[in-house]
Amino acid sequence: MNATLSPARRYADLGYYVHARSVFSEDLIRRAVEGMDALRERRYEAGTSPEESYWNPGDDPNKLCKIEMPQFANRAIFELVSHPALGRLAAEVTGAKMVQAWWVQLLYKPPTADDRTHGTNVGWHQDRQYWDAWTPESELFTAWVALSDVTADAGPMLFVPGSHRWGFRGEGDFFGQDIDAQQRGIRVPDGEEWSEVPAILPPGGVSFHHHLTFHASGPNHSTGPRRSFAIHLRTENSQPVNGARNGLARYIDDPERCPILYAAR
Repeated sequence: MNATLSPARRYADLGYYVHARSVFSEDLIRRAVEGMDALRERRYEAGTSPEESYWNPGDDPNKLCKIEMPQFANRAIFELVSHPALGRLAAEVTGAKMVQAWWVQLLYKPPTADDRTHGTNVGWHQDRQYWDAWTPESELFTAWVALSDVTADAGPMLFVPGSHRWGFRGEGDFFGQDIDAQQRGIRVPDGEEWSEVPAILPPGGVSFHHHLTFHASGPNHSTGPRRSFAIHLRTENSQPVNGARNGLARYIDDPERCPILYAAR
């Protein structure tokens, strides 16, 4: 792919875009890291707890830590999630006139010293598998924000270029640990091929991916945790099924929980 192509063209062609430069100040990154550690210790300085989560304080520290809606509980995390620079970049990449964060996940992948995953892998999947609150034609995508140095050995996000054009497959599993076996079970359309590209990011860097793009991540073999937030976003061209505020769309009318990052003037 020609590196001179615009972010919007790369996103449209590949189904993802990697912005390998920090979008945030060093101070905000530091405070968001502190906020992440506070939530892992059940310290909620904003006075509200996160949503019910896959991982909760006191659970196995060697497993993938996945906390739902962390911006409820920490002001620095809310500041990062709602940052206008992130919104402007998201609009540039997707062509959106409005960008709203409608669901957020804290992801903390502990380091693993051996070949066992210890439950830290993220299996191959399309996000659309889990987003049935939204109509099929809704424009949904994810900003994956790194808060640590996501190197090749840190279990980076892996994208399959062009897989957003394959349609909804209904295959794969976020929680699957044998990602090689998973990959062999995913049907690749005739004329297409499976390739994997890692998203290498500095602290504050961000990748964007389409809701149909296959992605996964393996174990973290670096010396420290891999820290990130998955900020799930929508454009103005998106609607909950039957207009209902259910499931993952239940907070979209509350900007104090689901902030609008960008609105064209």
